[in-house]
Amino acid sequence: MIVYYSARHILLEDQQDAEDILGYIQKGETFEDMAQKYSECETGAKGGDLGTFASGTMVPEFEKALYHLKIGEISKPVKTKFGYHLIKRLE
Repeated sequence: MIVYYSARHILLEDQQDAEDILGYIQKGETFEDMAQKYSECETGAKGGDLGTFASGTMVPEFEKALYHLKIGEISKPVKTKFGYHLIKRLE
């Protein structure tokens, strides 16, 4: 069965940087602003918006973390072959 997701992410090279950015968000900074300032992915310019995508599209670690998030929830740093992601589930 194909499931569709809508999410944002912030991609960082270093786990400590990802944890620091998560701390800023928890203290009131917006996810979108942090993505624009710090994400190493081109989606950062759009606040980390990945749009809507089908299950099986993203790397397994990313998708597993996304699956367990509630709408509006932000993950702890998730390590993939691309680096460390902070993921915000939108739908």
